[in-house]
Amino acid sequence: MTPNWFAGRTAILATMHRKEEAIAPLLQSAFELEVIVPGEFNSDQFGTFTRDVKRPADQLATARLKALHAMEQLGADLAIASEGSFGPHPLIPYVPLNRELVLLVDRQHDLEIAGYAATPDTNFSHKQVDRLDAALDFARSVGFPSHGLVIMPAAEGSDPAEIHKGITQEDALRAIVADTLQRHGRAHLETDMRAMMNPTRMKAIALATQDLIRKLRKTCPQCNTPGFEMGDRQPGLPCELCHSPTDLTLAALYRCAKCGFSQTVRYPDGPEFADPAQCAYCNP
Repeated sequence: MTPNWFAGRTAILATMHRKEEAIAPLLQSAFELEVIVPGEFNSDQFGTFTRDVKRPADQLATARLKALHAMEQLGADLAIASEGSFGPHPLIPYVPLNRELVLLVDRQHDLEIAGYAATPDTNFSHKQVDRLDAALDFARSVGFPSHGLVIMPAAEGSDPAEIHKGITQEDALRAIVADTLQRHGRAHLETDMRAMMNPTRMKAIALATQDLIRKLRKTCPQCNTPGFEMGDRQPGLPCELCHSPTDLTLAALYRCAKCGFSQTVRYPDGPEFADPAQCAYCNP
């Protein structure tokens, strides 16, 4: 049983982009804790998708900085922070991938656990245009106006004063593109990946939150600390048809970050055999 470490406590959610819409209901329902957002928290100081402020560290370290800053700001001992990244899919050419991380930092119990999600379900895209009709075509292709846009003169090096974010009205889109084209001869458009401007990204943040909840519910058999996480995976799950070992996971090593206890679990994904379609011998 998960220890009652969170019920009745208040967690500070380090965001200014309405991520509480995706995160708070799930955590509050799972652990009976209260999630609040700091009134004057500036998450943009830890990096922006428009590159006018560089992220100070990698995804996990940046989320940790956000959480610690929020706790210091309000004198709290429990915080949640989220950090997303976007880039090319490592296996599927020309397909973007959204990686989301939701981190819980609990100073009272010296606990840090992160939930993750990676999904190709994203509208992450950009385009440089020299005509208004091309800008409108791009906007429609990425889910505008339910998904916001960003407009700037160029992808890199634009004056922050000329970076227009959160565009969700066609009149504003037309006016800003026309003005940018008149002054620069071109305009760079990209999807606004901030959570409150991107419903598709909100869904990925919810998936990462659900992964965090799963990890918090998995406790160490020795010390009962939440977050008994899967570490190394051992391949070799046998093919159901020929019983040859496949690249799928046969066993996984779980480890407790608190007391160091580890445990090897066979068939962590459930099935005891692999589909022959995943077998190099049956499906070369």
